[in-house]
Amino acid sequence: MDRYVEYKNGTDLLPRIPTSWTVKPLKYAAALNLRVLLENTNEEAEINYIDIGSVEYGKGIVNIQEYTFANAPSRARRIVYEGDTIISTVRTYLKAVAYISKDYDGFVCSTGFAVFTPKAEIDRKFFSYALLDFGFISDVERHSVGVSYPAITSSVLASLKAVFPPSEEQAAIATYLDRRTAGIDDLLADLTRQAEMLDTYKRELVAEAVSKGLDKSVAMRDSGVDWIGGIPAHWKTRRIKYLYELRQERNFLPLADVELISLYTNLGVVKHSDLEKTTGNKAQNADGYKHVYKNDIVVNIILCWMGAIGLSDYNGVTSPAYDVYKPKVDMVCSKYYHYLFRTSKFCGECFKVGRGIMMMRWRTYSDQFKAITVQLPPIAEQERIATYLDTKTAQVESLIADIKAQIEKLKQYRQIVIHDAVTGNIKVTEG
Repeated sequence: MDRYVEYKNGTDLLPRIPTSWTVKPLKYAAALNLRVLLENTNEEAEINYIDIGSVEYGKGIVNIQEYTFANAPSRARRIVYEGDTIISTVRTYLKAVAYISKDYDGFVCSTGFAVFTPKAEIDRKFFSYALLDFGFISDVERHSVGVSYPAITSSVLASLKAVFPPSEEQAAIATYLDRRTAGIDDLLADLTRQAEMLDTYKRELVAEAVSKGLDKSVAMRDSGVDWIGGIPAHWKTRRIKYLYELRQERNFLPLADVELISLYTNLGVVKHSDLEKTTGNKAQNADGYKHVYKNDIVVNIILCWMGAIGLSDYNGVTSPAYDVYKPKVDMVCSKYYHYLFRTSKFCGECFKVGRGIMMMRWRTYSDQFKAITVQLPPIAEQERIATYLDTKTAQVESLIADIKAQIEKLKQYRQIVIHDAVTGNIKVTEG
């Protein structure tokens, strides 16, 4: 007899399942728990909090936050226990699904999660894997409402269907997946460490080259500037205001007639047209935007202490919230300063001279930025350093890109392993 039957839940992702398996809404396999902390909870009670951003698809809970009840976010109310599975009902594009192990028993999660407690006949780990299946996740996304912040109600979520084998098979599949995913996760962790080590090497390479030069045999001297330390004896130091000046030209052309440019901490200066997807609200017009020209330096005054500084390779316009600097003298190679301005030591100096009431609103205004003293190698040496770093960083970034591609393939493989097991595409006879 054919061990498969037609799949009946209306999706093309799973045309057939084993004959002994059933398809049913989550609400018939698990209770949707609404347990919450009471408003009269002791204000000094300690809360271990799991927010939406604390959960990563495929990883589960990656961090927690600690509060007292008095200072916890108002959404920190939903109580979870070992064996529960939580799934985000807000920002559903994050695919925030996590199994609550004994390590998180009694923790509190955001009310933006739905909390499912599987019924007695349902294996708790299998249930969690069923919710991680990309077929189920796709169903969640199809039923979510909203563009920027898609969401789904708990009742709609509970009505979505999943596939359930007999209880003994559920346990075997869960054990099998625990073992298979653990092996994949070990490989992912190793590749992630390799990528992080290469990124650290790249940062150290840049910092060494822009601060000490390429010739290790030259005589050194004290720069007299704490954050700079020693420099080659023939180098000079200058305040930025003697090297760059603010560009104040404003744009009044239609958005369609200009190249829109933005600044990202990890990417530097980019054209919106080169990005597959931009973040935040798209500009409706470019009136009052600042002109940017090739070799200008663009600075985000709020995030420059985190490295949001970069060289522009394009002519265009950018948000008036950014400062734009043009070279003031012919002794400046902007590519060299692009590398220098993004080093951790320089970013630390931006933070030191800036001001603000909280970290993420910390501003380094132009007068403070221009007052920072920086290295000034001879222009020919700046150009050599910039060319050297272009080549070396491109090589390292290529290696990192290869590793990240391997990581993405492994993540996809992990999803396939889960999908095949929880939908009966493979027969699991034992754990």
